[in-house]
Amino acid sequence: MISVINSEWYKLRKSKVLFLLLAAPLVGIFIGLANSFIAIEGMNAWYEKLVTMNFTYAILFLPLISGVLAGVICRYEHQEGGWKQLLALPVTRGKVFLSKYLVLIFLVLAMQLMYLVSIYLVGVIDGITDPFPMEIVWKTIIGGWMATFPLIALQLWVSIAFKSFAAPFAINVIFTLPTILVINSERFGPYYPWGQPFLMMNVGGSAGDFFFVPWDQILMVIGGSFLLFFIGGYLYFQRKAV
Repeated sequence: MISVINSEWYKLRKSKVLFLLLAAPLVGIFIGLANSFIAIEGMNAWYEKLVTMNFTYAILFLPLISGVLAGVICRYEHQEGGWKQLLALPVTRGKVFLSKYLVLIFLVLAMQLMYLVSIYLVGVIDGITDPFPMEIVWKTIIGGWMATFPLIALQLWVSIAFKSFAAPFAINVIFTLPTILVINSERFGPYYPWGQPFLMMNVGGSAGDFFFVPWDQILMVIGGSFLLFFIGGYLYFQRKAV
């Protein structure tokens, strides 16, 4: 398993994926600096920055870039019979699928950590002197990361199914763009997979819940959709003709 993960990492190093990971944090810095805040007496100034930066980052860039990463990690196998060459090695299909998924979630975690740094840099540049709310920030970073688990599973499934890089990216865009409308719906918002990163990074959510959303929503929506997409993708790859 370790050797398969190392192989995936070696292939990614040959691509421009490391520069891609910097895209979202850089966008976060731009958004944070472009939106000046009005200090409200008694309110930590960092919260305003978190709200403005998390809104665009979690709704658009986090799900979109995770989808691009999924397409990149399957790019080599779709070229010149790469799947046949890979599966001809003494490695099971299950390990290949799991290794790709693990690499993806750790790449997204790395992007989340760089985004955390961008939040801090924006506050320092803007001269915010209030205490840095580390506990709240960590909740948004880890919560947003966990919310991508089912999306990454689905995006990996689609990237394996389609040889064209444009097809899975287009599907991801189609479901990401309506997020801003869906999350405003009390009926559909809590159950929309593409809206979960924002809901779990929204510091304006319920403060009484650990990740700003109820635990039953985490278990049912994120946990349930993760099992559906991961098992579906796993079974599809087991039966995929190469």
